Amino acid sequence: MPRVVGVDIPNNKRIEYALRYIYGVGPKVAERILKEAQIEPEVKAKDLTEDEVSRIAGIIERNYQVEGPLRRIVQGNIARLRDIGCYRGLRHRRGLPVRGQRTRTNARTRKGPKKTVAGKKGVKELSRG
Repeated sequence: MPRVVGVDIPNNKRIEYALRYIYGVGPKVAERILKEAQIEPEVKAKDLTEDEVSRIAGIIERNYQVEGPLRRIVQGNIARLRDIGCYRGLRHRRGLPVRGQRTRTNARTRKGPKKTVAGKKGVKELSRG
């Protein structure tokens, strides 16, 4: 497995897809990296030469924030939002969706598994006859 910027990328995938396994590298960034390194996107990761791998690693280290440093930046941004007490910070603190999504239904990813609340269905009224 080629190792780029401290991350093992899969051998049997095309390099344009394999680069996306690096945190902070998406489709457009991978395309730009390969263009700058003058490597065809169709080449499999296992077929890269050491020179090509080092060119890719050099470009990433020189031009992009990836992996650990990027994760620290993102966590720092979230901590700043929490500290200043803005709406987005409060949503992060409470573990709720941050970007205006509905929460009455469909927020399970952020809210976690359902917590059943007793007596939610309503009491059946006695019919008077």
